[in-house]
Amino acid sequence: MIPSRLTSRGLASLLALSCLAGCASYSPAPLPDAPDLARDLAGITVNAAAMPLPALRRHTIDPARPLDVDAVAMVAVARNPELKAARAQHGVAVAEAFTAGLLPNPQLSVDYGFLTSGPAVMDAFTIGLMQDVMPFLTRSSRKDAAAATLRGADLDLLWQEWQVVSQARLLVVRAQAFERQRAVLEANRRLFADRYRLTNTAMGRGDETLPNVVSDLAALNGVETQLHDLDQQALRNRMDLNALLGLTPAAALALAPLTASDLPLPPADRVQADLPQLAGRRPDLLALKAGYQAQEAAVWQAVLGQFPTLSIGSNRARDTSNVKTQSLALSISLPLFDGNQGAIAVQRATREQLRQDYQARLDAAVAGVGQGLLALDQLETQAQATADSVAILERAATGADTAFRAGSLDERTFADLQGALLSHRLEALKLDQAVQEQRVNLMTLIGGDLPENLATAPDATEKATP
Repeated sequence: MIPSRLTSRGLASLLALSCLAGCASYSPAPLPDAPDLARDLAGITVNAAAMPLPALRRHTIDPARPLDVDAVAMVAVARNPELKAARAQHGVAVAEAFTAGLLPNPQLSVDYGFLTSGPAVMDAFTIGLMQDVMPFLTRSSRKDAAAATLRGADLDLLWQEWQVVSQARLLVVRAQAFERQRAVLEANRRLFADRYRLTNTAMGRGDETLPNVVSDLAALNGVETQLHDLDQQALRNRMDLNALLGLTPAAALALAPLTASDLPLPPADRVQADLPQLAGRRPDLLALKAGYQAQEAAVWQAVLGQFPTLSIGSNRARDTSNVKTQSLALSISLPLFDGNQGAIAVQRATREQLRQDYQARLDAAVAGVGQGLLALDQLETQAQATADSVAILERAATGADTAFRAGSLDERTFADLQGALLSHRLEALKLDQAVQEQRVNLMTLIGGDLPENLATAPDATEKATP
């Protein structure tokens, strides 16, 4: 027969080993000393399957060739420093969701009384084990709240990825628009430089007046100022794009020309028809829904908290005369003064606040799509009118060129017509840029297909309201 003392020691050792087996270990995680900015795209890998949009998941990247707008967006999602931090924050939400399902440890108490005097024959002791029962009863609601909170974190991260994709597209649109506008401004600069040179030479011969020369010089200086401003905008845009992609400011990035299919947008009537489903297509709105669902669970937990808390346990004792007892322990809180009514009021008020926040965001989202469609329609109308004006001026310039070569049109009138044509071409390019930027904004505002694990979820508004 195994001695009782040996058995007790064995059980104690086994219990200690079991506790140690569940312990986590510590390892330091020092901060980096060097930046994580790439000098180029060589060696950068992008996981297409992890992209937040279906169009990007079907796309491929060849770093050896100029990047199209979708490839730039994919690199941004993979490399953006702020998204890396957001993903780390998402890991905190995952850990908190795991914590919500854990149950509290039982409480072990030991009271040992050493015999110091008197007729007693041995030391006395009391061993008690208590367990709080309420966490078992509220575990389901806590897990529901944690699952909803985690889903909200997933959707918040997805919305941030959508924002990065949109920003990458905008920066690509601007980069290429600046290149086209610079070509027109450079042609304008050459025109006015030639015009100033001719009038200045003519004034030296006495064939031109000073006011005309000064006017031509002012026009040349104006174009050069526009070129300088445009170059500054282009540099800022390039640095913003490099920062978005996690590249050094001086990194060179070759971009492929934009095509008509690079910024697909459904027809306006279809967008209007899909507005009632906008709440199920926008990650930010779905994240607010998930937050509301988590708050519903928080209200339910607060309601459960008004009932008495219960702890049960068992005590084993021995007194100094070797009388042994085994008892059942029961602890109940009496809700005489509190009843958790304050917590219930706070949680219900928070739920109402979240309801109003969601309504405000939904109203703003629907209004934003409507405003975007109106703005796009206006910009497209203006762009078409400007393109028509450019076509008219181009025909006039062709005729003027023939007349100028034949000597029936003076040089100043011919130069004025060429300047007007270049000015309208620049305006047409700016309007085209505005149209493309508005399309990019609408592509995000109208929502899109979501990953399967985030596409559906229980509707918090359909739950019973405690």
